[in-house]
Amino acid sequence: MKLNDKTVIITGGSSGIGKSLAAEFARRGANLVLGARQYVTLCEIAQSLSQQYNIKAIAVECDVTKAEDCENLIKQATLTFGKIDILINNAGISMRALFKDTDVKVLKTVMEVNFWGTVYCTKYALPEILKTKGSIVGISSIAGYKGLPGRTGYSASKFAMNGFLDALRVENLKTGVHVMTACPGFTASNIRNTALNKDGGQQGESTLEEQKMMTSDEVAKIIADGVENRERMLIMTGQGKLTVFLSKFLPGWLDKLVYNVFAKEKDSLLK
Repeated sequence: MKLNDKTVIITGGSSGIGKSLAAEFARRGANLVLGARQYVTLCEIAQSLSQQYNIKAIAVECDVTKAEDCENLIKQATLTFGKIDILINNAGISMRALFKDTDVKVLKTVMEVNFWGTVYCTKYALPEILKTKGSIVGISSIAGYKGLPGRTGYSASKFAMNGFLDALRVENLKTGVHVMTACPGFTASNIRNTALNKDGGQQGESTLEEQKMMTSDEVAKIIADGVENRERMLIMTGQGKLTVFLSKFLPGWLDKLVYNVFAKEKDSLLK
């Protein structure tokens, strides 16, 4: 699939990987429908990319935890462009707290954004994507293959997303619809700064070494290539590929490795 003149919906398009995805798809000639809660920022991004790459881009205020917002996002895309070729379910939120200390509402919030946001947008977009034999993409995580300490809600949401997309892929083997699950490794973005703490407030300063991570621009390029090549699954780092491998063949050993890694993070939760 070449991306020139394709209509691409990106949720969570106002920052991080979503913002980088918008720039990458615009660079390749795609028209954009950007959804996020930060509407003013979103409008600025859409206008800038339109001018820079001579494409069409619109911003739609959208809280993916609200089914009606997701439905409106899809309606605005079809009204403006008459078709939908690609849906990228990127909107996401993380958390950092041990389960024993965490208010259950934190897990519910993470699940509503990461999992239900994907379900709602996909549900409303699928009829249009069936017409174009387009692509549905979920930005998941290695945390969807291996549970990470202090991230019970985040891991649960990504395991759920992976299962949902996997089933959707099988359902559409004969329809021409492409379903891709993209799993970046740790990516330098604001997702850890906005991660929820045990009470549902924002964590603030990242506890990991952001400078050693993949950039969101690198992730966006890999994902755009994956859409063009209609890949099934993207595991983007050697560490991620090793984690998936070990989870299948040496799960007990992997438990210890993961524990040791997170025991060494700044202000570790594992005492």
